[in-house]
Amino acid sequence: MLQARVQLKRGFVKATTTGVPGGEDVKKGPDTFKRSALLALGALGIVYGDIGTSPLYALRECFTGAHGIPPTPANVLGVLSLIFWSLIIVVSVKYLLLVMKADNRGEGGILAMMALVMQRQRAQPSHRSRPVLITLGIFGAALLYGDGIITPAITVLSAVEGLHVATSVFDPYVIPIALVILVGLFLVQRHGTADIGAVFGPVMCVWFLTLAGLGVKELVHNPAVLGALSPWHAVELFRHNHLHGFLVLGGVFLVVTGCEALYADMGHFGRKPIQLAWFSMVLPALMLNYLGQGALLLRDASAARNPFFLLAPSWLLYPLVALATVAGVIASQALIAGVFSLTRQAMQLGYSPRMEVVHTSAEEMGQIYLPGLNWALLVGVVALVLGFRSSSALASAYGIAVSTAMVITTLMAYVVARELWGVRRWVAIPVVGLFLTVELAFFGANAVKVADGGWFPLLMAVVVFTLMTTWKRGRDILAAKLRASSIPLKELLGSFGDHPPVRVPGTAIFMTGNAEGTPPALLHNLKHNKVLHEQVVLLTILSEELPHVPHSERVEVEPLEQGFVRVVARYGFMENPGIPDVLKRCREKGLQFQLMGTSFFLGRETLIPTKRPGMAVWREALFAWMSRNARSATAYFRIPPNRVVELGAQVEL
Repeated sequence: MLQARVQLKRGFVKATTTGVPGGEDVKKGPDTFKRSALLALGALGIVYGDIGTSPLYALRECFTGAHGIPPTPANVLGVLSLIFWSLIIVVSVKYLLLVMKADNRGEGGILAMMALVMQRQRAQPSHRSRPVLITLGIFGAALLYGDGIITPAITVLSAVEGLHVATSVFDPYVIPIALVILVGLFLVQRHGTADIGAVFGPVMCVWFLTLAGLGVKELVHNPAVLGALSPWHAVELFRHNHLHGFLVLGGVFLVVTGCEALYADMGHFGRKPIQLAWFSMVLPALMLNYLGQGALLLRDASAARNPFFLLAPSWLLYPLVALATVAGVIASQALIAGVFSLTRQAMQLGYSPRMEVVHTSAEEMGQIYLPGLNWALLVGVVALVLGFRSSSALASAYGIAVSTAMVITTLMAYVVARELWGVRRWVAIPVVGLFLTVELAFFGANAVKVADGGWFPLLMAVVVFTLMTTWKRGRDILAAKLRASSIPLKELLGSFGDHPPVRVPGTAIFMTGNAEGTPPALLHNLKHNKVLHEQVVLLTILSEELPHVPHSERVEVEPLEQGFVRVVARYGFMENPGIPDVLKRCREKGLQFQLMGTSFFLGRETLIPTKRPGMAVWREALFAWMSRNARSATAYFRIPPNRVVELGAQVEL
């Protein structure tokens, strides 16, 4: 559940961070605690939606899933012990206390961590680990697209399946009801989350209090289940069940599937508010509920078919189904928004073609909507529900992608600890070794699910990884081709002395990805139109490996000879570049022009796949197809369309 960027509109919208690793997450002042509490409330609705709905299905899958074990008292205590220590080691220690310190100027997530390491190693292009880290980071991000499709399907479906417990009358309608809810969820995405986001935190607060209350109700009748907190019961489970004890880790892993969001959403809420929400409410509520479910199983082993809903008294069942459905929708919303944000980061870092990005809030730039991606996610979610038809079947597909992403995060965190923090190897290796031992065990237990549905997120990850790496490699090859066909700007300006071109009034802005050479569109304009504007601006927009670029460093204006000006605009991977913003900052730097007398010249390349070295022909054809379907630079950079001139050229890859 990476990159869930929904921000709340009232009271807890902004986490003010210093942007330094390990720094304070909120500003100092008399209202620090109040601000942290409000941000923690917001984190309940956004960060913890996925992990907070795991009690709906996690313990059930440990005993009734494809690799479940009998719900004997010893097995129940052993599974509960595994759940408790998984939440402590993976979530509390790894993510909350260690990984979240690896922030990229306040932003988190696997792509942010990759950019952080790449920025550190940029001065060492020959660094041997650089290609490996890039590959790991991109594949880790690709894995999370599968999570973004599975989570809405399994959470909403498992919530609606609570109707099975109430009566069999609703059995034929569970899937249609779930589909209606999911379709409605994707239909409202275009309206944004500014209004509904304000209630996410309070609703999830009610949800966690309900989890705790249901657990305590059963726990008081069988307090002996608290003995499950001892790790000895986990050891006994492995000793008695052997291979089945190992495979049950695939069900146990479902309790931590949402923990990547803890790191990804640090930029919107801050490290301390997220920690406050976890230790003060989420962790106690989850454990009380899991212990309550365990106590119920000790009393009645047949309750394993759906221990969560069987915790509730009959009069509370229908309200609980409704509340669980709302919680599932909130968890799904966070995942959808996370995929949107992840894709925007990929676009800015150069791993995705331009897509339409709609800002759904005039106040918060993090609230975005990608129409094309939204409908693709809807198709994927509907196909999953119709294909798997139950949350238990979907659980077989769940886990392999997230467990792989966790292993990648741990490996990259080791690099951060060694290269950025200067942690000695004898300290870093044992700590990372502990995390890898746990996560590789989870990965191994989930690997057996591949044939039962785990192939889906892996296939999706391979497809997304191929698209992202093809786009990045293709853009690099295209840039090299264009540089090779260009001429140095100094040489061009020198040629004007003997053969000066005709100068016409106004300003011409040539957009180019090469901040040093001559834009191909400028050469084509001189060749075909044989004129040059009085003022010529060479504009390059660069994406930095930082989440945000300070406004004071956003635009550089460099006057050149003969009316030429070079402008370099820099944006972070969490920002949306736009010509209106660039022009505004150019004026602040003293560059004067009239918009109605300004023309924007863009190059449009027709790509021709060849057998030349670079990429395989099929990847070149794929890159050409992606380029044709990418959003135009005019729309993406918000250039006034009636001021644009496009000049085409054919480029052989």
